[in-house]
Amino acid sequence: MTDRGKLDAVSPLDGRYARYTEPLVPYASEGALVRARVRVEVEYLIALADLPDTPVSLAADDRADLRAIYEGFDADDAALVKQFETEGYGEYPATNHDVKAVEYFVRHATEGSDLDQWIHFGLTSEDVTNLAYRLLIRDAVTEVLVPHLRELRDALAEMAREYRDVSMLARTHGQPATPTTFGKEVAVFASRLGRTLGRVSEAVDGLSGKLAGASGTYAAHRVAYPDVDWPAFAASFVEGLGLEHEPLTTQVNPCDDLAALFDALRGVNSVLLDLDRDAWLYVSDRYLGQEAVAGETGSSTMPHKVNPIDFENSEGNLSKANADLVFLGEYLTTSRLQRDLSDSTVKRNVGAALAHCLIGYRKLQSGLGTVVPNETVMREDLEATPEVIGEAVQTILRREGHGDAYERVKELTRGEEVTLADFRDLFADLDVPDSVREDLRALTPADYTGFADELVEELD
Repeated sequence: MTDRGKLDAVSPLDGRYARYTEPLVPYASEGALVRARVRVEVEYLIALADLPDTPVSLAADDRADLRAIYEGFDADDAALVKQFETEGYGEYPATNHDVKAVEYFVRHATEGSDLDQWIHFGLTSEDVTNLAYRLLIRDAVTEVLVPHLRELRDALAEMAREYRDVSMLARTHGQPATPTTFGKEVAVFASRLGRTLGRVSEAVDGLSGKLAGASGTYAAHRVAYPDVDWPAFAASFVEGLGLEHEPLTTQVNPCDDLAALFDALRGVNSVLLDLDRDAWLYVSDRYLGQEAVAGETGSSTMPHKVNPIDFENSEGNLSKANADLVFLGEYLTTSRLQRDLSDSTVKRNVGAALAHCLIGYRKLQSGLGTVVPNETVMREDLEATPEVIGEAVQTILRREGHGDAYERVKELTRGEEVTLADFRDLFADLDVPDSVREDLRALTPADYTGFADELVEELD
């Protein structure tokens, strides 16, 4: 698309962000859907020829020629299918029906053969479309989204290991809390992302398809060839496409499988949204420093600004993606009685939801690539907040039999500005062995991080 075309695009996905969403074009565009439908029609025709009951005969060369129809499918072919739908072509009037246009396109591509009557034999449009969508969504997720998520997970794991022992003040409820390490906090996100990615893989493996006719009963197939085990044929065909077979449906595939995938993606996105927001706050607190890009403007009025725009952009796109994924999961799992068409227009927005996911992942990758922990700021913050060793102090005193340990430390620290010297005055008055007193005097916020650095090794 030209720059002029991008400026005229109604959606930013095809305009401003087209360079980010381009990898999804082979899976989420109208042309991709048409090609996938052609693929299903062709493979179904070949499968019919493998049935001994049908008089369809295809030699090896015939099969190769048929598969070439979708394997070589290009923009001109997609435009021709659209012409069948909207204007008509040759002896074919305009169908005003997108799947019928695909059928006529395959007929046109096989002119001179005796296959016309077998193309789309016994099928309803949804038999073709439900399979086509799942082939596209499966590949969009596995070939485009998942690789970016794995890169993110690997980058987080690498960052966690590199900064595993960099002490940092934790904040619970936004307030100073028991110290941690930057690496351990990053490791938490890497671990969560790994688990949610596993859910995505399981959901992809569970994508299912139907091929059961107008009301899900195989009625047209059975009346034509009653001796054929059509449910077994359908199962074999659907599984041959790499999908699970859904035997009990109405005219439509209920889409519970898609809802599970959308929910799994939403889970991934929720983890990354949490990361976006934490990264934004770390930048705000100067725990993370940002590289300034030469020539870039941070603010139209404040020349000094280096804004965390990648994290903000990622947050916005992932939030939009999640809203879309929730809507899709709820809407596509409902259909009035045996079929209504409202899902048809909704399904065309699946690609948009995946595109917002992709932009969010890529922007987060970019943001992580431009930040570095500011160890000096982290250390100064720890030194300025000695009260966080209060937990350690009262825990050691409990061990030594001081039942009022919590209350004594609370009286010293809660709502007060306290120094390490204040703690040492407390230690001097305690009835504890000298060895314990020395352990208490050795406590510092920077060293009070438990097993934080070792916990990073829990990452695979």
